[in-house]
Amino acid sequence: MALSPNPRCALCNSSIEGTLSRCVACSVVHYCNRDHQVAHRGAHKKACNGIKKASKSLDREEKRLRAYPGDWMTPPNLFEEYVGRFWGICETRTYMRSYYAVVKALLAIDTYAAVDAARSHLADMLRLCRGDNMGVRHLVAATLLRLGRDQDCYDFCKWYATTGNRRDYDWGDMSLGFLDVKDADVFEPLLADFLGRFGDLSFTVALTLLKIRLLLDLQALQNSAAIGHKVPQEILDAVRSQLVTAVVSNNAGIMNSVNQAPLIEKIEKQVRTLYEKVCQQNQHFWPTLLNPAGNLGVRPDAYSSGSLQQMQIMLNYSYSSWKETPGAIEMISKLHKSNAS
Repeated sequence: MALSPNPRCALCNSSIEGTLSRCVACSVVHYCNRDHQVAHRGAHKKACNGIKKASKSLDREEKRLRAYPGDWMTPPNLFEEYVGRFWGICETRTYMRSYYAVVKALLAIDTYAAVDAARSHLADMLRLCRGDNMGVRHLVAATLLRLGRDQDCYDFCKWYATTGNRRDYDWGDMSLGFLDVKDADVFEPLLADFLGRFGDLSFTVALTLLKIRLLLDLQALQNSAAIGHKVPQEILDAVRSQLVTAVVSNNAGIMNSVNQAPLIEKIEKQVRTLYEKVCQQNQHFWPTLLNPAGNLGVRPDAYSSGSLQQMQIMLNYSYSSWKETPGAIEMISKLHKSNAS
């Protein structure tokens, strides 16, 4: 089930507006009342304590860094004068690791608020360290997809496939644009940089899911056309807008079209191409997405391109985004069977 930006009680799933309150400790889980919070405490305690512990550690590290007077290896005023170049300064590394620990703790909770908080922290980590020595960019695209921010996901991936892929881009020059692609055409032909054998697996997987979402939306619109003559147009328009994601619903040309077949055919070809590229980049990924048992929760310390360890890391980064998209894993299953036959 897709995450909803409208909070629900973690115990009874109620979403009555104005009646829910946040867990004071973690701020990412909601309850109808105190009784429901108490009743849910056993299930929530471990994850909640994980967020509290990680957040306290991060706060301590930030205070330490801000108070650091500087020495021959570490300049003072790191947060004011060295944003974008963290990690290159050794004294910042414990802080950055603590920051990621908060992200990891937040993602142990499957609520929109928790995932959005994790996304915000990941964005700040990239702001602090453009070179991304910790590789958190591999988690961002899937996180955006979980939040229904498909356009932002595409813009993010496209920046890394274009500007971020240039050999002459100076990651230490803060005057250069960074993650500044906005409102790119998600229906455009696939970029060559997405399709290389040694392309970024996390982005290729995310782009595959994004294109599958577009395809599912277009198919839903095409199916809705069959009932168009049976109901008033204003009702049909309202129904159609609820069937699709924002990327499609905000496209007037698509929403006003009565025939989605040409665009469906185009996106189907893109999905198959991306499916095949993931097969080339890591042969383990699709089979394990379809049968993840024994791999979820496994986090190797290191990996090489195309390895089992790479698959395990990227699977854990992205699996929730696939699981929360109805019909997506089933579409990969059909492609997998077709490819095997």
